Amino acid sequence: MDVNKLKEQIIDALNLEDMQPDDIDNEAPLFGEGLGLDSIDALELIVLMEKFYGIKLQNPAEGKEIFKSINCMAAYIDAHRTK
Repeated sequence: MDVNKLKEQIIDALNLEDMQPDDIDNEAPLFGEGLGLDSIDALELIVLMEKFYGIKLQNPAEGKEIFKSINCMAAYIDAHRTK
């Protein structure tokens, strides 16, 4: 999984116009103090995973672990992608 591609997809999906992939730390939390995403952004990330990787999140509670950081999200996509 190319984490820079994933970062670009997140920047596009969330309209983070002032950000570049290099601005996002792979280990930083996506929510709260890290990237500062909120629950609306979480829905966008779920849509992104389904659209680009064929991953349907069955249990929203899983999202908390999956969206912990870019690295966590990339590892989940690697393990579960269907396209």
